[in-house]
Amino acid sequence: MSDLVAGWVERVRAAGAARSALRLRGGGTKDFYGGEPRGELLDTRAHAGIVNYEPTELVVTARCGTPLAELEAALAAQGQMLAFEPPHFGAQATVGGCIAAGLSGPRRASAGALRDYVLGVKLLDGKGDVLSFGGQVMKNVAGYDVSRLLAGSLGILGVILEVSVKVLPRPTSESTLRFELPQARAILTLNQWAATPLPISASAWRQGQLLLRLSGAEAAVRAAIERLGGDPLPDAEARKLWEGLREQTDPYFSGDTPLWRLSLPSKAASIEVEGEQLIEWGGALRWLRTSAAAGAVREAAHRAGGHATLFRAAEKSAGAFAPLPEVQRRLHRGLKTSFDPQGIFNPGRLYAEL
Repeated sequence: MSDLVAGWVERVRAAGAARSALRLRGGGTKDFYGGEPRGELLDTRAHAGIVNYEPTELVVTARCGTPLAELEAALAAQGQMLAFEPPHFGAQATVGGCIAAGLSGPRRASAGALRDYVLGVKLLDGKGDVLSFGGQVMKNVAGYDVSRLLAGSLGILGVILEVSVKVLPRPTSESTLRFELPQARAILTLNQWAATPLPISASAWRQGQLLLRLSGAEAAVRAAIERLGGDPLPDAEARKLWEGLREQTDPYFSGDTPLWRLSLPSKAASIEVEGEQLIEWGGALRWLRTSAAAGAVREAAHRAGGHATLFRAAEKSAGAFAPLPEVQRRLHRGLKTSFDPQGIFNPGRLYAEL
């Protein structure tokens, strides 16, 4: 154990004894996400560095404070990538924050979510114990579910000291097509394409335009273009487009109107709430900018078979995440108590009672 981590252990034990909150934070680029951060700051950025990287094994292990950009650069040098395309939301984004937020980018619908790639973690829990779960290969199932559980936990269970994730080769060819389609027709078309062996790696619809990214072998991408038609985007414009959607620098995301993230069945019709929509993930992710009441948005999402998260807003008194059914509430409380019995880590970030 390094002197830095040993110091954190003592600090966590002291906080537990005093029942004083600790605010876990790396680069702080996702402070807007979830509930309001509070507690004494525990900055994780000093615990940085790639611990182990085996390109032939498609796995990398990094410490929590490692800059996400640094990790991605190391992978790119070997022709590999984090297939779930995690958003950074700023140059200071860290690996630990990436895992704790659990967010995936445009490639998620085709490649899988962040939690699908987490192989193992090393965790400092609320008792001051350093625990290890999982391993560095997919077949190592001991504690594997606990490793994945930490993805999206927003730091309420402990300090993610290290994480091992599966990586994938970068595609040899990519191209983006643009189609003029109304929303309902775009959703229907995306669902039809999903049932075919097309190399679709991302999709988006906004303001009457359907955008489709194709990735894979050059022959497969070329054949798909010939089959689908559409207007090809220049490579530079396409890269800017998908980066803008991933990092929310696209003009759609500007302004002060609350931004909702709706997770719905891909075939769901348009949400009956006034506001501007942007659709990703083949129809399964709907971004909605609206000033409508939180209850109205969540009820509309529920009627459509999904749920709604208040992603960005100046005021979140209604809670960032959809209220949990009682059984799930008990499970969440039980997990929180097991890992953080004194409730010192990031109180209120996920749910007010946690």
